[in-house]
Amino acid sequence: MRDRGSTASLLPLLVLLGLVLGFLLLPRVPTPVKAPYPTVVVLGAAQYAGTPSPAFARRLDHALALYRAGGVRRVVVTGGRRPGDPHSEGEVGVRYLRAAGVPASALVAETASRTTVENLRGARALLPPATPLTLVTDPAHTPRALGLAHALGVTANASPSPLSRPPAGRYLLRERLALVGYAVVGVR
Repeated sequence: MRDRGSTASLLPLLVLLGLVLGFLLLPRVPTPVKAPYPTVVVLGAAQYAGTPSPAFARRLDHALALYRAGGVRRVVVTGGRRPGDPHSEGEVGVRYLRAAGVPASALVAETASRTTVENLRGARALLPPATPLTLVTDPAHTPRALGLAHALGVTANASPSPLSRPPAGRYLLRERLALVGYAVVGVR
């Protein structure tokens, strides 16, 4: 004879598992911002020997387009350096935007961070308190970046940079798992 209580106790667990799998596997496209805040923060990405990686260049080009469209008065580029690397992502990004015509007075380089949380904390430390931010990153990273910004008490929206091709499923899964991890463990 089977105990009816055992099946009923599994139902909430199965529903929860279904919700988690749906969250992790279904694509989510962030809604682009209609009007960015006056301060844009470009979240760091790789640079190679002083040249932005393709992903970083797309973020920088998107920030440049936002700046040129008007309303954006300051662009903060975040990202530190790997051990032994003479270039930080923040410095490389500022140089890139400067070469594209953005005045030095509108650019700020955050050069110590290695993670998204550190990018956000570092940018916030360089700005007046309570400065609202528009985050520029890729679409797959946007939900986590916004969640972290809000967890840190930052007023933020996002303007995702366009992608040259759809992100790999592995990257999407990593972003979703990291978002779940931050939700469970919290921001440290």
